[in-house]
Amino acid sequence: MKKVLTIAGSDCSGGAGIQADLKTIMAHKCYGMSVITALTAQNTTGVYAIDTCAPELVKKQLTCVMEDIEPDAIKIGMVSSVEIIRVIAETLLQYKAKNIVLDPVMVSTSGSSLMSPDAIDALCNILMPLATVITPNLFEAELLSEHTIKNTEDMLIAAGKISKKYRGNILIKGGHLDAAAYDLLYTSDHFKWFKAKRLDNTNTHGTGCTLSSAIASNLALGHSIEESINNGKNYVTGAIADNMDLGKGRGPLNHCYCLL
Repeated sequence: MKKVLTIAGSDCSGGAGIQADLKTIMAHKCYGMSVITALTAQNTTGVYAIDTCAPELVKKQLTCVMEDIEPDAIKIGMVSSVEIIRVIAETLLQYKAKNIVLDPVMVSTSGSSLMSPDAIDALCNILMPLATVITPNLFEAELLSEHTIKNTEDMLIAAGKISKKYRGNILIKGGHLDAAAYDLLYTSDHFKWFKAKRLDNTNTHGTGCTLSSAIASNLALGHSIEESINNGKNYVTGAIADNMDLGKGRGPLNHCYCLL
C-alpha cells in the first residue's frame, strides 16, 4: 500500500484540513498519516479560533513518521509561522522527502490574508523550493506574482511571473473565475489547461485541501504530474457533483462518493 503524509491544520467539522486530506487519501486506497500544525475551531459558517502547534511538536510528529513509515508523497497545507516552516523544511531535507505537493494557504476563499508577511516570505523562500508542485488559488497566485487575475490570460501572465521565482510545477486553480473552472499547470517551458464545467453547488468547503491531497495520492501511486492533476481534478469534480448538503453554511464535499 502506498503511503501519503499530510502536514496541515485540523478542521473539527471534518470538511477541510487534516480531516479532508485523510478522507481523500483513503478514497485513493492509500495509507494516510498526519502531522498537525494547528488546531482550529471552525465549521461550515467560518473559522472561530486557531491555536498553532509548537514548532518542537511539529518536528517531533514529522520525525516519528519519517523514521518509521516513509511516505511515498507528502501534502503540505496550513503552515502559519516562520518557525514551523523552518522545522518542516529542515526535516524534509534531512529525510530526502519526495513528491511534495504544497498548497500555499495564504489567502482565504473570501480574499482575507491568513499569514504574516514574514511567514509568507519563509514559505516562498524556504519551503516552496522543496515542492514538486504548488497549488495556489487565484488570490494566492495574485500575491505570489503581484499581478491581478481577472481571466485566463491573466493566469498565464501570473504563472510566468511566479515561475521566475519557483522553477517547479505551478498549478493555478481557477475555481474563482466567473466563466468556468479552468486550472493552469505551468512550468518554465510548458503549460497545460485542465478544463471542467462549473457545477451548480455552493458546498465547496475544503476543495483546495482535497485537490492537493488527491494530487499527492496520485503521485504516490506512480502517476505523472499531469496524470495526477487530471485525476485529482476529476475526483474533486465528482465529490462536488455528488451534491452532499451538510451544515448551515458552505458545506463539505463527499470525499467518499467513489466508494459508495
